[in-house]
Amino acid sequence: MELLTFILVAYGLTQILVYGSILKPIRPTKGKLGELFHCPMCMGFWVGFFLCVISPFTPLFTFEPNFVTPILLGCLSSGTSYILCQVFDDEGIKIKWTK
Repeated sequence: MELLTFILVAYGLTQILVYGSILKPIRPTKGKLGELFHCPMCMGFWVGFFLCVISPFTPLFTFEPNFVTPILLGCLSSGTSYILCQVFDDEGIKIKWTK
């Protein structure tokens, strides 16, 4: 259950950072930071890394503090955030019809 909570929190934070209209005025648009803030896969990694680092300060999820865990959780967050961004948008589930 902790892992599911982690994935949903990571997806939500990634969505806010990449697509949230409230951050539009301050979101970088050029350079490497601009690329980072427009890519759910890239931002998802750093969100997962960040959530792992702050996990001792929240009862929602706890992870063993070591060198590898933040990297692995960053990868998990990156992959799941990207997949969920490809499946869902503001209008619900994305359905593409092909002929």
